[in-house]
Amino acid sequence: MSVEQTSMNQLITDNIDVWTSTVKTKSASGRGISKKRELYGVKKLRELILELAVRGKLVPQDLSDESVSVMLERIAEEKAQLVNKKKLKKQKELPAISDDELPYSIPKNWVWCRLDDICFGITSGSTPPKSNFNESEGIPYLKVYNIRDQKVDFDYKPQFVDLECHATKLKRSSLYPGDVIMNIVGPPLGKVAIIPNDYPEWNCNQAITFFRPIEPSLNTYIYTYLRAGTFLRSIDLIGTAGQDNISVTKSRSILLPTPPLEEQHRIVAKVDELMTLCDQLEQQTEASIEAHQTLVEVLLNTLTSSENADELIQNWTRISEHFDTLFITEASIDQLKQTILQLAVMGKLVPQDSNDEPAAKLLERIAEEKAQLIKDKKIKKSQSTDSIIEDNCDWTLSEGWDCAELQELCRFIDYRGKNPKKSDHGVRLITAKNVRNGYIKNDPVEYISEELYEQWMVRGLPKKRDILFITEGHTMGYVAQVDLGYLFALAQRTICLQSIGDLSPEYLRIVLMSPQFQLMVKDNETGSAAGGIKASKLKRLPIPIPTLREQKIIAERVDCLLAICEQLKVQLKESQVIQLHLTDAIVEQCNPM
Repeated sequence: MSVEQTSMNQLITDNIDVWTSTVKTKSASGRGISKKRELYGVKKLRELILELAVRGKLVPQDLSDESVSVMLERIAEEKAQLVNKKKLKKQKELPAISDDELPYSIPKNWVWCRLDDICFGITSGSTPPKSNFNESEGIPYLKVYNIRDQKVDFDYKPQFVDLECHATKLKRSSLYPGDVIMNIVGPPLGKVAIIPNDYPEWNCNQAITFFRPIEPSLNTYIYTYLRAGTFLRSIDLIGTAGQDNISVTKSRSILLPTPPLEEQHRIVAKVDELMTLCDQLEQQTEASIEAHQTLVEVLLNTLTSSENADELIQNWTRISEHFDTLFITEASIDQLKQTILQLAVMGKLVPQDSNDEPAAKLLERIAEEKAQLIKDKKIKKSQSTDSIIEDNCDWTLSEGWDCAELQELCRFIDYRGKNPKKSDHGVRLITAKNVRNGYIKNDPVEYISEELYEQWMVRGLPKKRDILFITEGHTMGYVAQVDLGYLFALAQRTICLQSIGDLSPEYLRIVLMSPQFQLMVKDNETGSAAGGIKASKLKRLPIPIPTLREQKIIAERVDCLLAICEQLKVQLKESQVIQLHLTDAIVEQCNPM
């Protein structure tokens, strides 16, 4: 092994901690925290292994190997004989390889050739009429979605084409075990696989091209090279309808850095060995992340399940001693935020004071004010039906607290018509797209006419500090407090909750965001994929009410703690960016151009 290869291998092995610890957060919408990460370090390690392999830097060269030139001459002679015997159609010759085309240098005993030089006639598949397909028998027919994780996954949406169609209309695109196939229509462009032995014959559509080497044992190296994807950097792509494509001619022209056959086998074996190691690293990393998250959840659950203040302090002390090692992922910080919200609405975040006026007195005053609003015809009288969630109501009420249905505490303002006609100017329209969990996003900016807005004012006028709540779709349950300094209208799926009397809007926001309330919303969801909660059900959900003094203190303390959590997230993201740059730097050091 050369000094260079030893250095490369050492860089790989010495940085295992970097490969396994570099995790990239994926952008995701909706609720939930699962599968929002990418093991970026291991992904880059896989890419590096393939890159080194096809540059001749992964295994040592052996001068006793059969010369590549001898192998290529043998293949050329066999291909010429097949053409003479009319077993292979002669195709238009491709231009000779020029020095300007070569993307990088290769070992001296390697040779650049085109895939067309060593493969049978390269072509793509085609699509027969729908009447020729069925789901159970015939010739297995592959589409792009069957190339998954660099292998053929025929269990995913299997489809067969009948034998007669295959033998007549699709014969030219017949595939056999060992053929290398590639997706030539993007996205995702360049996915590759080797046809397995599951069936003796296969077929494919026109989004797939295939390579059948004249020397059969070349297939695994060709697969390895295409899998590395380096050829995509130097090939001209064709763009149609927003998709990048590789023509069949370009597929024939792909340059292949060709080592001796024996070295190809060594390269493939080493790549397989290292990819297995990467699989193990991924499994270990995923297991470690999941174990860490489970530990965080268990420890945080001890806080919400604490029987008294002393036990709560003991449990928090245990967590705080290991704070720096527990809250090191976005998922763990999000779980901490949820725990803070839950502790707040359980009365465990702020101590009670027996001198406070009981919440029951506050509720009496709110009821009086609501009655006056009903008398003045500013709001409608609440519906007198049995509570739909009475059996599921399990709020923990501290001393001096009480409970009331949401409709007894708030005025509901919503828009129940069809989607409003948009205008280029007028009154700002706030839609479900603007309401994120915890804040109102500026984009998209939409308006309705002032005339239409005047018609809506009879339903009520949203104002600052009111609470917006999303009732449908994948963001159902999202809550934001109005901080806008201008008039606005509401679109469908968004309800404005206007607190009555002295009820703190900030405290109400915290209750609506709490895990327990969100669970109640989920339990009362109706519909299928884009389900939601009806306003009539939302109104009947119970709300825990602390004393007026506690409401204000709870809101202030929760906002302060959640702000700290957001700071932790910012620091975490900064740390992740540094790790990503470090990983990329190591890759560049291992793989100089």
